[in-house]
Amino acid sequence: MSNLRVYWYDASKDGLFTEQHKRIGLIPGVKVRLGRISYNGEQKGVDLRLALDLVGVARTRAASVAYLVSGDDDLAEAVEEAQDLGMKVVLLGVCKANSRLGVASVAEHLALTADCIETIPDQLLDSAFTKVIEWDQTHSEKSALIANATEVPESPTPRSSVPTPAVMGKKNVPTVVPEAPVPSEIVYSSGTDRQGYQGSAAYEQKELAVAEEIGAKVAESWLALTTQADVVEILADKPQLPPEIDRTLLKDCAQVLGEWKTDQQKIRRVLRGAFWDYLDRLM
Repeated sequence: MSNLRVYWYDASKDGLFTEQHKRIGLIPGVKVRLGRISYNGEQKGVDLRLALDLVGVARTRAASVAYLVSGDDDLAEAVEEAQDLGMKVVLLGVCKANSRLGVASVAEHLALTADCIETIPDQLLDSAFTKVIEWDQTHSEKSALIANATEVPESPTPRSSVPTPAVMGKKNVPTVVPEAPVPSEIVYSSGTDRQGYQGSAAYEQKELAVAEEIGAKVAESWLALTTQADVVEILADKPQLPPEIDRTLLKDCAQVLGEWKTDQQKIRRVLRGAFWDYLDRLM
């Protein structure tokens, strides 16, 4: 049995190749797939890329076995879809003797979904990775910026920061930092001639606008990675979204607005509606 290729998943600012990613991508048989770095330094869109690749390879029968180096529960449905298409999915993990699963950092649901789990030999890990004892000054400064990104600034009026745009994004999504509203001041305006919103209504309008832009960005990123046949298939099930896309929408929105805001049905309706609206404009 020969190896088809190795997919290397990572994230970077604006989804662009760094010098390190270029070096990895030039290794024979290795394909680098990049998501983006969010405003607070977290990876976004990587799970979606992995899931689409896994199901895509299974659908075309380009490979009969996939070795998955991940423990993310969000990939369980993509694994099941690949299995339904005839692919065997093997989880690769780092041995952890005191874990019930025998491997470290693997969600139980994903472990139950996979066909089997194999451990990566310690000798291979020792030969392939170097333990970092201390970061240099540049890494320390970057870490400090990321750590401070979520702090609420002391200011009498709401402020916003700009996250890293999506892979194919054209417009940045504002991150709303909630503070006590100032009733006497207009804090949101649509940019038209109508009167701006005040107080709590302004925050609601901002949150809906954020959800709308996130929905459009996820649609844009998904379209850049899929085929026309997949687009036709998803449109046939409208308004029902595939679970992996719906999860990405909710996770991206929760990252910006917080989980308790994303749980609101109004936010979710706008989020999903914006995804469909983006597709409708291009079809």
